[in-house]
Amino acid sequence: MAVPSAPTFARPIVTLQSHILEQESRFPDATGALSWILSAMSISTKMIAARTRRARLEDVLGVAGAQNVQGEEQQKLDVIANEILLRTLGGREGVAIVASEENEEPVILRDDPNGERRYCVLFDPLDGSSNLDVCGGVGTIFSILRHDRRARDAHDSLLQKGTQQVAAGYVLYGSSTVFVLTVGNGVDMFVLDPEVGAYMLVEHGIRMPAASKSYSVNEGNRHSFPEGYQRYLDWAQGNGYSSRYIGSMVADVHRILFKGGVFMYPPTAKAPKGKLRLMYEANPMAMLIEQAGGKAFAAPGQRILDVQPEDIHQRTAVILGSADEVDHVVSHLT
Repeated sequence: MAVPSAPTFARPIVTLQSHILEQESRFPDATGALSWILSAMSISTKMIAARTRRARLEDVLGVAGAQNVQGEEQQKLDVIANEILLRTLGGREGVAIVASEENEEPVILRDDPNGERRYCVLFDPLDGSSNLDVCGGVGTIFSILRHDRRARDAHDSLLQKGTQQVAAGYVLYGSSTVFVLTVGNGVDMFVLDPEVGAYMLVEHGIRMPAASKSYSVNEGNRHSFPEGYQRYLDWAQGNGYSSRYIGSMVADVHRILFKGGVFMYPPTAKAPKGKLRLMYEANPMAMLIEQAGGKAFAAPGQRILDVQPEDIHQRTAVILGSADEVDHVVSHLT
């Protein structure tokens, strides 16, 4: 009599929550605080995803009638997403400080110098929010740092180089809701299954292509770019490169992470130091890109993650993406 063979199974079902717990189990001294913070990000982004899907129905598109700390017109959903994140993270014991691109000052939640290990969470609550009016992709970007209990104040605790990040990620609200995460050991992608309300692991250990003949930049500002960037664009267009620009950093970087290419936000006449925020956008994206095998620079010879921040709202130029493509850009700047 034939012995029945063992059943074969498709890929195991792994949720974001179970993935976080599995990662935590590898560190015997882990307190679970970081896991709780990532859980809060999961809950927050599900709530934001629900609001973006119903934005037109609930009449929460358009401007809110106020400006953020950078002097930019706030969209209604910027305010809603910011409030969701602040309230959800505020309930997590492991969070010492939260800082948002939308707020002038960080919020100190807990500051016990003799307490357990705590963290600082920085975020851009809704990157590319103006795209919502035309059903374009938008996203949430976040960065997690260890709270420096020796720091004199909240600002000093936050002003750490990107190399000090414990975890970073983004959530893209598009045709599906995608959560991309690194805890310093590779990059994983999860997709929200709306039927069960959980993020499911769909890609583990993402490695981006080393080269791809495409670039992403707002060419409407080209005439105010430094000459080196203009030389690069002339070279790229003469060598068969395609332009792919969505206008939301999350959406642009997500495409490059999987398809390859280079994303740039150069200095301009209006923003001579660059426009993107080092702490809320550039650092977390640089960590993800490097963990996936790419490169991320603020300027030739200046790795984004090595920049010492002097202000929590500091701006920077950005060149990130496939290693070979970043090298091409940098070679034209020197």
